[in-house]
Amino acid sequence: MSALSIRDVHKRFGPSEVLKGVSLEMGSGDFTVLVGPSGCGKSTLLNIIAGLERQSSGSVEIGGRTVDDIAPKDRDIAMVFQSYALYPSMTVRQNITFGMECRNVPRAQREAAVSEVVRLLQIEALLDRKPAQLSGGQRQRVAMGRALVRNPLLFLFDEPLSNLDAQLRAEMRMEIKQLHQRLGSTIVYVTHDQIEAMTLATRIAVMREGVVQQFADPETVYNRPANLFVARFMGAPPMNTLPARLEASPSGSVAVIGHGEGEIRLPVPVEVKGWIGREVVLGIRPECITEPTRHFGHAPDAVLTIAASVEMTEPTGAETIVVLRLGSERALGRVSADLRPRVNEMARFAIDTRKINLFDPATGDRIVS
Repeated sequence: MSALSIRDVHKRFGPSEVLKGVSLEMGSGDFTVLVGPSGCGKSTLLNIIAGLERQSSGSVEIGGRTVDDIAPKDRDIAMVFQSYALYPSMTVRQNITFGMECRNVPRAQREAAVSEVVRLLQIEALLDRKPAQLSGGQRQRVAMGRALVRNPLLFLFDEPLSNLDAQLRAEMRMEIKQLHQRLGSTIVYVTHDQIEAMTLATRIAVMREGVVQQFADPETVYNRPANLFVARFMGAPPMNTLPARLEASPSGSVAVIGHGEGEIRLPVPVEVKGWIGREVVLGIRPECITEPTRHFGHAPDAVLTIAASVEMTEPTGAETIVVLRLGSERALGRVSADLRPRVNEMARFAIDTRKINLFDPATGDRIVS
């Protein structure tokens, strides 16, 4: 039985269609992240799951039970909001137990639940403080604690880390991931931050303009994106997407970038016979364009070494991002932090062709063998 089934859900606000036939299946214990740019419909979908919005058509099931006509309080869910939504006049303890008191949970059971949750979240010392006396990270822990004491079938997180600074976001990401590993809870998590999506999710739903572009595990979304939107949205920096044409060679198909003396010919890892002689979009991640001394595992034959002109470098501390020319096209590469290729000079780069993706320039869809 799926923990959550979303079947052909549409949502309209007047003439505007925000969700256009969304269907997703989530198993028990899944950590599913809804990710996409602002306005893509991810928060609207979460609100429909929670019962805070009613879909225009389609259905939602939680734990095998259709919940379209069931109030939010009866859906066996708990929600963590971006704004924390804590009661300012209540202490941390009162904020955490308030929902249980409203449901007439016995005092002994409330105390046991609070003790377990504050231990998990390491907020024992905060129980008698009020929200104004807490940092942003502490408030978010309290908001999570209020959800955890319910022990629901489904947790819903609506951009819970967006109000925190970069360091706190990184810390809270680890805490949320560890909580999921300990508890095995089913979580639906909304974010526009692709780093959160990649690090937290067991499955990612990439959304654009109310349509799910791809629903898969993080490794598949990153290395085998379903289309150009996913390729360009997921990854920092994003995937290089370069115009190319496919040609046949004695050893297999090659993608040709550029023309004449400056062209680069890259072997492609899939059979694309129907595309020989046609234009495509070649996708390759920046980390697949790197220094020739980098170790490439057990596939040295898949590595092509080239000379390319360097246009700019961006040291980031852990590595250096290089803007270079592949044929006549600009591309991004990643090299070790201690390397500083000189701008406006030629440098040697290694290209790992195993991770090449090809896309149809007309539809944007990934070309598969």
